[in-house]
Amino acid sequence: METFTAIGLNSGTSRDGIDLALLETDGHSIVRPLARAEQPYTADQRELLAEACAVAITRKLPDHNDVTEAAERMVTALHVDFVKAFLRDSGLEPETIDVIGFHGHTIAHRPEFNWSWQIGSGRIMADEMRITVVDDFRGADVKAGGQGAPLTPVYHRALAARLPKPALILNLGGVANISWVGRDNSLIAFDCGMANALIDDWMLKHFGVAYDADGQKAREGRVVKLIFEDMIDNPWFDLPPPKSLEREHFASARVDWMDPLDGVATLTAFSAAGVAMAMKHLPELPTDIWAAGGGRHNATLLAMIEAGTGIPVRNVDELGWNGDALEAEAFAYMAVRAMKYDPISFPGTTGVPDEMAGGVIHRV
Repeated sequence: METFTAIGLNSGTSRDGIDLALLETDGHSIVRPLARAEQPYTADQRELLAEACAVAITRKLPDHNDVTEAAERMVTALHVDFVKAFLRDSGLEPETIDVIGFHGHTIAHRPEFNWSWQIGSGRIMADEMRITVVDDFRGADVKAGGQGAPLTPVYHRALAARLPKPALILNLGGVANISWVGRDNSLIAFDCGMANALIDDWMLKHFGVAYDADGQKAREGRVVKLIFEDMIDNPWFDLPPPKSLEREHFASARVDWMDPLDGVATLTAFSAAGVAMAMKHLPELPTDIWAAGGGRHNATLLAMIEAGTGIPVRNVDELGWNGDALEAEAFAYMAVRAMKYDPISFPGTTGVPDEMAGGVIHRV
């Protein structure tokens, strides 16, 4: 089957930066990761994204103002410049790239209103790069009544082809989500709670660093049981899948008064509890949980997940995958599927009525 060389770009809800992946794929079973790069956001860039999110979450429709327009211009320019630099540094010519999957940055996710707002212009990127670009991966899904997330399970299923079934891949980005692949290759996927977002916000506010390296600070603190139990007593966790979550759904206000170490310990326990509570929504438990995303570097978080689920938690890097690149790789993979009009969302992943293709193609 014909393969394509694709670039995938992801700017996650943790607001840490842009991930880029270069992938050779047929959009089905052939998956060959070729390269990866990342570019962190500066403090000022993260602040502008946070301001745009604060504006967008108040809207009932995507409706730009000066802040969101400035954020979109920034996101587009940063991604374009990053791709140009990557190609230059890799000795690659633009014409060797068949397609770019450009997710953009989510500033509001409102499936209850049938929209999800990602900023970043695929049209501008295509014109600047002279490469076909696919963006707006979530729009068709939410308009059809789906949750618009998670989308990466179609790629996880391709990667997991040789794993014992059922297989479970846990992505620990800003938000946590799981992809469950059944013995018959069926897919169940859903967001299950927070992962790094609240922890990272807390670490920046109280310790002046972007994240809790290896979960060290959480290990030094104690989980305040009364606050923890109040946080997990939320009806969202009992909702059956499919379901999705945006970064701002849960807030850390309940722990604001706490000792900084106890606060990060309690937030870490909260993230782990979301994964543990998600297990009740699966038809069959896996023998292992394969962890991807930045949260897999947090040993305290992984230990809490393992304790809460009773299932060994392992790093996807053990499989030869790059756990920091999977989301960017997924958007490269889905861009190829979009070019072939193959589905990227399914009733078992987003709750869309029928499996459906997604993405808007900007040709040159």
